[in-house]
Amino acid sequence: MFCSMEEMCQSSNQNGRNLYETILQDDVEERGTTKEESLAKMNELWQVMKKTAADYDGNLKSASGLSGGDAQKYQEYTQTKEALIGSFVSSVMYYALCTAESNACMRRIVASPTAGSCGVIPAVLIPYQKRFGVSDGKIVEGLYVAAGIGQVIAQRASIAGAEGGCQAEIGTASAMAAGMLVYLQGGTKEQVLHAVSMALKNILGLVCDPVAGLVEVPCIKRNVMGAVNAVTSADMALAGIASRIPCDEVIDAMKRVGHAMPEALRETSKGGLADTPTARKISEMLKGKN
Repeated sequence: MFCSMEEMCQSSNQNGRNLYETILQDDVEERGTTKEESLAKMNELWQVMKKTAADYDGNLKSASGLSGGDAQKYQEYTQTKEALIGSFVSSVMYYALCTAESNACMRRIVASPTAGSCGVIPAVLIPYQKRFGVSDGKIVEGLYVAAGIGQVIAQRASIAGAEGGCQAEIGTASAMAAGMLVYLQGGTKEQVLHAVSMALKNILGLVCDPVAGLVEVPCIKRNVMGAVNAVTSADMALAGIASRIPCDEVIDAMKRVGHAMPEALRETSKGGLADTPTARKISEMLKGKN
């Protein structure tokens, strides 16, 4: 288990392995499994991500009635009008919405790293595979890189909204996706670190304020933001743009910011958007239903 991104990269360099191979070997040693078993499990997770997206039903609504159908609306919009952004990012937005909505509607998803941020990684991977025609095997490699990044953040800071705010959930997912994209595009280890740093910096301080305590509002739309942020951070890193603050220091800063957040902004639904007049009405309405 790596305690820093720098340690992960150093181990990779010392053993003559790329990041994927380094993280795969670490998983094998930590869990006492075989490479074949580890790869099979990661491939299974990838297949679930794809199936979740393929099985999306825009007619489904969550039990609260707060979510469902937005991905379908966005898809119809891009099919009938020219979106302000390009087709690739439009696809990213669609898959982020449909996966996060599927979570709210109690469909099967992959927590990556959490259920509330489950839409970010598949949102960038599914369009990426379609656009560049890469194999499932290569996508699985990218997922190991994402997992390694997530493990370091979890070890060094937090991936829980209740502990660190939404920056710990959507922020971590976005950082995982950004580093993964750089790896898949053949970027260097240093560029992976820069992408992770920039993705986290862009979401630093994001609070966790779910309306009525449900992982729906504003969580679903934040998956979209996290996914698009991952793409822009990856592209900046691949262009040679560097983060002035080293990756591990950014992670440490995220931890300090999370601890500095008042309790009301850490998944308690007592502050932020959850404490608006409309949110309070929604909460009372849902209590009345129960």
